[in-house]
Amino acid sequence: MTTITPQSTTHLPNEQQAAALAQSHHPDVRLFGLATFLVGDGMTFAGFFAAYLTYRAVNPLPLGAEYELELLLPTINTLLLLASSITFHQGNKSLMANQMATCRGWLLLTAALGITFMAGQMWEYFHLPFGLTDNLFASTFYALTGFHGLHVTLGAMMILVVWWQAGREGHFTPKNHFGFAAAELYWHFVDGIWVVLFGLLYLL
Repeated sequence: MTTITPQSTTHLPNEQQAAALAQSHHPDVRLFGLATFLVGDGMTFAGFFAAYLTYRAVNPLPLGAEYELELLLPTINTLLLLASSITFHQGNKSLMANQMATCRGWLLLTAALGITFMAGQMWEYFHLPFGLTDNLFASTFYALTGFHGLHVTLGAMMILVVWWQAGREGHFTPKNHFGFAAAELYWHFVDGIWVVLFGLLYLL
């Protein structure tokens, strides 16, 4: 959580000092706000998951209409996303140690892992034996993976923005790094959603 002290505002213009000092008298609830948003976003995914499980339970597809999905590429993609959470956390540790060059390196690696995940998902789309409107299973599959893919794409863009900001001297400090913390929380959320999605679509 970002903390603002009178000493930390001495380098700011007078107007900004006054605004920063005024903010210091109130708790910083921005991460709480983001967490609340992610809970709501998670409920949207939960609705997709519930719909998928309901369709499978009460409306079984005829023989041959439900396809056996390949596991190799989705498993690799899962490992990529799990690794990206680790690299993002390493970037956080570098930030806390005020090692910004190392932090930016971890961020760039995290973004690369996310982009590679999306490239793998697009490759899978082009090689699936069914299309978006073939049947209920196909439509649900594309809706779930596509909605998650949108989150990964936005997350990778956020990481690149944070990487650029981290290159600006003094933009992030161990005590003032809301943008970094927000992007990391969002990315861990996206990774967690994929683990659930992978289990439902590919393993169940």
